Amino acid sequence: MKKLIIALAFGAVSVTAASSSFAADVKRGEELTKKYNCASCHGADYNKPIDPSYPKLAGQHADYIAHALRAYKRGGDQANGRSNPIMAGFAKPLSNQDMIDIGAYLASLPSQLVVRK
Repeated sequence: MKKLIIALAFGAVSVTAASSSFAADVKRGEELTKKYNCASCHGADYNKPIDPSYPKLAGQHADYIAHALRAYKRGGDQANGRSNPIMAGFAKPLSNQDMIDIGAYLASLPSQLVVRK
């Protein structure tokens, strides 16, 4: 019984440590969006893209942003990948943590997205 309790405690500590390493950093996400100049296409406030076919990013779900960036990084020739040469170029150098942080930052912004009509 003592070994089981120790194993469960160790497992709980491991899960907590692993999940905290993926905690989103909104400030770092903001720095990354500036570094990669995301506003040049998606608009200064991420609500008014320069082209109507580009998505509004402000207020978007953080996990969706991270998922989309991973798909661009994979590319259209891979399963669940997205084909866009511009976004692929921006996504290639990003780590999973970078994508999480960018998603958290964009999700934190005031949004003009319509949830319901």
